[in-house]
Amino acid sequence: MSLQELAASNDWLSIAPEIFLGCLALALLGLELLLPKKDHGIIPFAAILGQVGLLLAMLAGFHHAADAPATRAFGGLIQHDRNGEMFRVFFLLTSVLVSVLGVIALAKQRMPRTEFFAIVAVVTAAMMLLAQSNHFALFFVALETVTVGFYILVSYTRTNPLSLEAGLKYLIMGALSSGLLLFGIVLLYGVAGNPALPAHSGEAMNFGELRNFLAANPDNFIAAAGIVFVLAGVAFKIGAVPFQIWVPDVYQGAPTPVTAFLAVGSKAAGFAVLLILVQIFAPYQQLVTAVLAAMAAATILFGNLAALTQDNVKRLIGLSGVAHAGYLLLGVLAALHGQDGATGAVIFYLLGYLLASFAVFGVMTHLAGADDADQQLDHYAGLGKTHPFLATVLAIGLGSLAGIPPLAGFMGKLLVFMAAFKARLYWLLAVAIVGVVISIYYYFGWIRAAFFEEPRDDGRRPARTPVGLVAGVVLALLAGASVLLGFYQGGLGEIIGLR
Repeated sequence: MSLQELAASNDWLSIAPEIFLGCLALALLGLELLLPKKDHGIIPFAAILGQVGLLLAMLAGFHHAADAPATRAFGGLIQHDRNGEMFRVFFLLTSVLVSVLGVIALAKQRMPRTEFFAIVAVVTAAMMLLAQSNHFALFFVALETVTVGFYILVSYTRTNPLSLEAGLKYLIMGALSSGLLLFGIVLLYGVAGNPALPAHSGEAMNFGELRNFLAANPDNFIAAAGIVFVLAGVAFKIGAVPFQIWVPDVYQGAPTPVTAFLAVGSKAAGFAVLLILVQIFAPYQQLVTAVLAAMAAATILFGNLAALTQDNVKRLIGLSGVAHAGYLLLGVLAALHGQDGATGAVIFYLLGYLLASFAVFGVMTHLAGADDADQQLDHYAGLGKTHPFLATVLAIGLGSLAGIPPLAGFMGKLLVFMAAFKARLYWLLAVAIVGVVISIYYYFGWIRAAFFEEPRDDGRRPARTPVGLVAGVVLALLAGASVLLGFYQGGLGEIIGLR
């Protein structure tokens, strides 16, 4: 493609939301410089209002953008389609909720605040670009932007040794996964450019060109090795076995809003990428199925069994998130096998997971003290008597994560399991059902502590933050939406492609 053709394909308006978030991050830093220190308290609220305004604008134009035919821009780097639009809205909603939790959590810390919201905005923009990537160059740059942002956010509470430890562990494991991913990309690019092979192309970094090459060379060992390395790199982002070892330590050490961002945003970004990659790697369906199926089974069993022994709730929610990655991999496998509605089932599951997770993390943020990493199950004893609203939100969130009807989490699991059944993944379904049964024990152990254990006042429990008006409304909406989506999906099913 000539430079003139490349320039003509640049559609800056199509990435206006991402540009807005980048400008918002710069504006927040500018406000900190220009405003008197006594007025810096308005900066977090400016960040939230900017993101909410963008979210409303995107929702207003969603049908027009989602119903438009798939288009490519920037020389094929970006592809705009319905799935990409849904993930853009998803990531922006995640960013708003993380920012709301950030206001509550940072009030307990003597840490810089403006930089937190600026980094969240930049990471969100990178996630939005990642979900629209159609070229390995953009894919890698966007993914590394997300990862580098999380390196900073995870170790943000630099006065806490556990936060610094979490940041170091995430850095080391992230560097390893990036190396694996990049090595896989290099293998695929190198073999696809070999002129001795059919359908070779110098543009093999483009997803469409790569898929054509793989279809013409279905038994190439180097291509197969490249696929495995790329999947391994993405497996780190979703916390799948055997790349999950970082999860409990990082989830515990990171500030609670960052833990929520990792649990929901980073995981969803990984699955947005996987849904794209499995279509590109479809000519190697047998290999991809074997890798992802083994990964799914091990992830479900490890996550649930490891969570059984946890007393720290941040570690517990991290390991349960590992198990959820395993359930979601069933939906990805069903999509790989061409099952209608499998992609929609994955997106619905992620939406239900977002609602339930942020409800739980919202309660955790209010109960956490200055030492954010010290959040034990016994801190929740008697919560139902002392703070019935928070206890109710917690119960709904945990019930949804456990897959209890009629909550959104149950419908998400049901849709993913139905897609897996249609794809004849019977043995994986059996493993998933065993995992769900195991998970009920530790989720309901947390609920039991909140409702059926006596309150303790032994001086070890941190002071609980009063629930403000905004936080209360947000928590009520999250819990209410979890219940509503379990009973009635309305037009959402048609929007995300369930029917």
